[in-house]
Amino acid sequence: MSMMLAMVTLDDANIARILADPPLIWRVLAPDDPERYEQARREARQPGVWARLLGRKAAPEAPPEDLHFTEGERTDTDLEKAWHGIHYLLTGTAWEGSPPLNFLAAGGREVGTIDVGYGPARVFRSAEVKEVHAALEGLTDEALRARFDPDAMMKLKIYPEIWDSDPKDDDTLGYLMDYVSTLRAFLRQAVDAKRGLVVYVE
Repeated sequence: MSMMLAMVTLDDANIARILADPPLIWRVLAPDDPERYEQARREARQPGVWARLLGRKAAPEAPPEDLHFTEGERTDTDLEKAWHGIHYLLTGTAWEGSPPLNFLAAGGREVGTIDVGYGPARVFRSAEVKEVHAALEGLTDEALRARFDPDAMMKLKIYPEIWDSDPKDDDTLGYLMDYVSTLRAFLRQAVDAKRGLVVYVE
């Protein structure tokens, strides 16, 4: 299965609501599929294994919550399969790196334990998005191009492991840089709107 990273803008107030009530993440990621939200709410009410062994019952059902979005929220984009290669260009690592430039693979706060594809979504408040944007703006495209190392990327198993293709047949560096441009524009838009981000892999 493919692993594609997507991002959605959200204001800090709604980020706080989602962190307090993780099933609400589905109101952001799948607003037209209310069953996902309801299923997540049901699962959240169930006691854990030890609690069930001790005879504890499910928590009482609370009224369903909703999120109210303002202008500039729920703008979205995706980096398709380029996200891991971009993470490598930003950090020189497979999964590590220092914040804020490691934000595609790490950092932020996980939204509970709700699996939205490949693990939980992560959220970054608007101040953190501003830091990410500033750090990325400090790196020129030329600097990022210079970090492209197909051999190292293949050894590190950077997804989707296509980096040693012949450039005449498959311009993998050009592919990455196209999505770097997408990322730059999206972060600039989020900062201008003073929005945070939801980041997830599906």
